[in-house]
Amino acid sequence: MEAVEIAKDVYWVGALDWNGRNFHGFNTPRGTSYNAFLIVGEKNILIDSVKYPFYDQLIGRISSVIDPKKIDLIISNHTEPDHSSSLLRVQQLTGAKILASRKGVEGLRLYYEDIKVEPVQDGQEIKNGSRTLRFIETPFLHWPDSMFTYLVEDGVLFSMDAFGQHLCSSKRFDDEVDESILMFEAAKYYANIILPFGNQVLRTYDKIKDLDLKMLATAHGIIWRKKIDKIVPKYLMWGKYETREKVAVIYDTMWNSTKIMAEEISEAITSQGVEVRLHRIGCTDRATLMEDILEARAVVVGTPTLNTYVFPSVADFMAYARGLKPKDRIGAVFGSYGWGGGACKVVHENLEAAGMMMPFEDLEVRYVPKAEDRQRCRELGVQIAKRVKAKD
Repeated sequence: MEAVEIAKDVYWVGALDWNGRNFHGFNTPRGTSYNAFLIVGEKNILIDSVKYPFYDQLIGRISSVIDPKKIDLIISNHTEPDHSSSLLRVQQLTGAKILASRKGVEGLRLYYEDIKVEPVQDGQEIKNGSRTLRFIETPFLHWPDSMFTYLVEDGVLFSMDAFGQHLCSSKRFDDEVDESILMFEAAKYYANIILPFGNQVLRTYDKIKDLDLKMLATAHGIIWRKKIDKIVPKYLMWGKYETREKVAVIYDTMWNSTKIMAEEISEAITSQGVEVRLHRIGCTDRATLMEDILEARAVVVGTPTLNTYVFPSVADFMAYARGLKPKDRIGAVFGSYGWGGGACKVVHENLEAAGMMMPFEDLEVRYVPKAEDRQRCRELGVQIAKRVKAKD
């Protein structure tokens, strides 16, 4: 296990999880990494740790630079166990003091009974020889304890979960990997982790916009050094809940009636020159659906009625999406039913609760869509497209 020097005497000492495929409901087909960093100097400082099963990778990489027992100080930017669950063991090995935000101290003590941790204040700085480390609290980006650590003289921002991606790679930097994959995974990460916290993203940007940022050393995935000017504007766009001329049509079907409706609506939207992404929920994982919703100006959801309620796969997706709050979008609902309806009403309420505007009546069809029903679907599609083009 070898460390990677990312700046003078600053090393990536994290862990690679090539086989990681799920992150609390978020499908991660490209795996992930747990990024930790070692600063060697007057004091040897470890920033964050790794998920506990990968402790040996962490220690192995540190050992390629220094004896791990020579770590003097540990900084915890976030208490979530994928970053903190090796902290206690590292502290027991080294005897090093742990620093965290005030909420971080509370969280770490709740997770790990025997841990010894002290609080730092927002804006507080500590010296390490000729270097300065500044702590920047970023509450609810994406937990109340979250903070950044800024290595002032080097322009390195250890940005925790902000700007991250669930992407495992043998390469460490943005200019070493395929940009299309990197940006896709960054968008997918934002849509499934950061999306509810747009206001916090903008407040955090106000704290860091005047910093000399040469590197964004994230907690997951690839480190940004050449394409900071691409990811930061995207975060500002997403943080403002800005969208573009795009519609996500998301449905599931039982006997193909809802599928027929979805295809008719999508074709009508396309006929108006608006981009459409059509997904059957049973064929696409939740995280990918949310990535498509991230920049979509309209979200159109279709469901059959099963036992007077939402189809199970649609109910699962709605529960997931509602928690992520993709607000300030246009919502629309359609569906089919047999002897009794009810599903569309539930989906409508969930989209509204997620913060979407619901300007259209729900479109429901009994049994198989007939010619007049297909025409109603096309009319709805045209109405949606016109509303998307009008940007309201």
